[in-house]
Amino acid sequence: MKTKQESIFSSKTLSYFLQLAETMNYTQAAQLLGITQPALTQQIKKLERTVGAPLFYSVGKKLHLSDAGRTMLSATHDIYEVLNQATDEIQQASNANTGIINIGLLASVEDAAFTGFISEYYLQNPDVQVQFLNMTRHEIWEHLENNQIDLAIMYLPDDTIKNWKPYESRKIVDEQLLFLHHSEKLAKRKRVHFKDTLENPWVTYPESHFLSHLLREAYKNQLVDNPQCVAQFTTPYQIMQFLNRTGVNTALPNSFYQAHQEQIHAYAVAFDPAVNFELAFVFRKGKDKIPRVAQLLAAFDAYLEEEDYLSRVAENRVTLNE
Repeated sequence: MKTKQESIFSSKTLSYFLQLAETMNYTQAAQLLGITQPALTQQIKKLERTVGAPLFYSVGKKLHLSDAGRTMLSATHDIYEVLNQATDEIQQASNANTGIINIGLLASVEDAAFTGFISEYYLQNPDVQVQFLNMTRHEIWEHLENNQIDLAIMYLPDDTIKNWKPYESRKIVDEQLLFLHHSEKLAKRKRVHFKDTLENPWVTYPESHFLSHLLREAYKNQLVDNPQCVAQFTTPYQIMQFLNRTGVNTALPNSFYQAHQEQIHAYAVAFDPAVNFELAFVFRKGKDKIPRVAQLLAAFDAYLEEEDYLSRVAENRVTLNE
């Protein structure tokens, strides 16, 4: 028979509670967990019976954490932090030339430079296994929180996580969004105002993606309506192909444009004001002290010292397409 502690602190119970505490929506949390809403409700009720107090309460249709829920959330984060620190301390005693490195790549980021780097890294470190996974922002933060990936490659600043205290970042390259269009009257401009980008429809990333969120905020700040979207894709390659074939507008990172401008059949111009962000490694504090992770980061720095990021993107794109 399970003890009260075992009932509370099973990994499944905690993951269900954390997911609901993050989304504050039973339907959304159940979908993300891959279970039915009644199953999630049942698990939360069991946890509440075990601790002897309600963890959530509703006001209308909106869900809130109770005082007991906030206490449980804080305790759960503490538990995960202790486990993650223990794992990192164990790994810090490991060999730099063996083991597994798990890397999560934001799906909307072009992977050519990173694929090229990992290929070279393997040739120098054949006993280090690198697992390279395309992920959504939500998946990246969930895997970082649960110590399932060592490094994330993503765009910043990202406001989807409220508590940055456990994390560090290391910039890879400064980025800027460019407006891609087919308008002859805008062709000679060096910058374009947001209000002048609405004449034709757009193809974009899905609404949940970082760059779509960044654009929405930029248009909101300029008091301009969002562009009319006629299609959404998850990778810049798909957006580029749709752009070329239909003549619609879009916005893509400068690095992607510089590496693929011969393939992009559109004019490119910076926004006024500029839409700036950065591509970075993100990791839990202490991860860069693990020997194999530290060695990989140092090797990546050396990789970009030989040729800059834009050159690496172009170089590896050509190699992959041959």
